[in-house]
Amino acid sequence: MLKIENLHVAYGGIQALRGISLEVPDGKIVTLIGANGAGKSTTLRTISGLVKAASGSISWNGEELLGKPIDKIVTSGIAMSPEGRRVFPDMTVLENLKIGAYLRKDKAEIEKDIQWVYSLFPRLEERHWQLAGTLSGGEQQMLAVGRALMSRPKLMMLDEPSLGLAPLVVQDIFSIIREINRQGVTVLLVEQNANMALKIADQAYVLETGNITMSGTGAELLVNEKVREAYLGKNG
Repeated sequence: MLKIENLHVAYGGIQALRGISLEVPDGKIVTLIGANGAGKSTTLRTISGLVKAASGSISWNGEELLGKPIDKIVTSGIAMSPEGRRVFPDMTVLENLKIGAYLRKDKAEIEKDIQWVYSLFPRLEERHWQLAGTLSGGEQQMLAVGRALMSRPKLMMLDEPSLGLAPLVVQDIFSIIREINRQGVTVLLVEQNANMALKIADQAYVLETGNITMSGTGAELLVNEKVREAYLGKNG
């Protein structure tokens, strides 16, 4: 279980997060929805150690994460697939995947996990020799998710996985997120496509200008009038 309590984060005098609290229970899909600049990505980056918090607490299975170095957070079982994919364009698909396992020493298990990623993303196996920079946007997103899975996370954080992708590819990405969760990985999803995110979420939070303004199950927020008007359009 990931637990955030009264988390404050500031960038150069601007309050990005204003005392948010939320929980990500083991085995669940939890989503954060909200407009650009609401603080969604900041939340993920603070959990992963990329951004320093001003105050508050982030605990992972009872252990405080704030102040820990990034590599220790990764080895504790947390991985992130960042916004914008950030694959290494001049390296092959396979090389990108192996970088995801850079903190691991168990070579035989790493090979098994490469095959696991290929089973989730057959297209990556077909293109394992291809330079990542020559892949389509959807394929790069698959690679970014696959690379994060190579650290064998217990908690997978996904930052805007559908951004800039065609609707059919978005459907594929969300099907794979569901499958990853079915296979035992807890998921924390930040997503502007509120409709898709709420449909797969067990629990959801609405973030507005650094504050959590609403929470509930994905199904509850999907039919909530305020959420529908702000994020889904009046017709959902």
